[in-house]
Amino acid sequence: MQIGSSNNDEAVKEQYKTSNGLDTRISFHEKYSTNKLGYGNWIVSNYQLRDGMKVLELGCGTGSLWVGHEDLISRPGKLVLTDFSAGMLETAKQNLGERDNVEYQVTDIQDIPFDDGSFDAVIANSMLYHVPDLDRGIREVRRVLGDDGTFYCATLGENNFVEELAKWFRLGGESFCPNHNFTMQNGEEKLRIAFSNVESRIYKDSLHITDIDDLVNYLCSLASLKAINDIPLERLREIIAAHAENGVVDLPKEYGIFIARGRSI
Repeated sequence: MQIGSSNNDEAVKEQYKTSNGLDTRISFHEKYSTNKLGYGNWIVSNYQLRDGMKVLELGCGTGSLWVGHEDLISRPGKLVLTDFSAGMLETAKQNLGERDNVEYQVTDIQDIPFDDGSFDAVIANSMLYHVPDLDRGIREVRRVLGDDGTFYCATLGENNFVEELAKWFRLGGESFCPNHNFTMQNGEEKLRIAFSNVESRIYKDSLHITDIDDLVNYLCSLASLKAINDIPLERLREIIAAHAENGVVDLPKEYGIFIARGRSI
């Protein structure tokens, strides 16, 4: 996770201080997503990692991307897992353990502590929208990539379930500040400041939620819906139940990945 600069800065820092809230959100999506391939599995299916490659992941979080993918994690000759949060990085170490080809390091994408052209691939998932100086961060990624290197960055869209829920709770203004700093709608334009070839791929999915309490717990962990914490839990359940059909809540999901190569002139 990469800490960002916005009106929700402190909330975001608290949201990612430890892995507890992130684990809650990951479990929620695993349980209720209609696409059973799984977002993480789909993300890694887009990677082209060859044996011996040097790979850098920025904002690795709990390292969940690599769990269960032993063939993938063993492929790079060097895999550097980094995060802005030391707490997240410690959890990643616990989840993945010590490996001869894996290094762990606290790192800021805006000031990546590696030489030019150090890596064959860089990964940054669900974190670019938190970066205070995104242009600088993207240029840093391009700098540490070799000429033929690839940047993989997954992110969300602007027509997601959080935006739908904000309508239900009539949130707006300061009570709802969705982070659209880097989305599937504007990500290509932002990446082209440093990359000449940018491809986007969409992951088709939605949420089919059968337990309203699980949705309530999920909402209470989101920085972008911080105002919900001021609403009594019973009232939260009432509002959600009003939008359910036979006790089931269906919500849209919009996620995808950008694959960027080349170098902008």
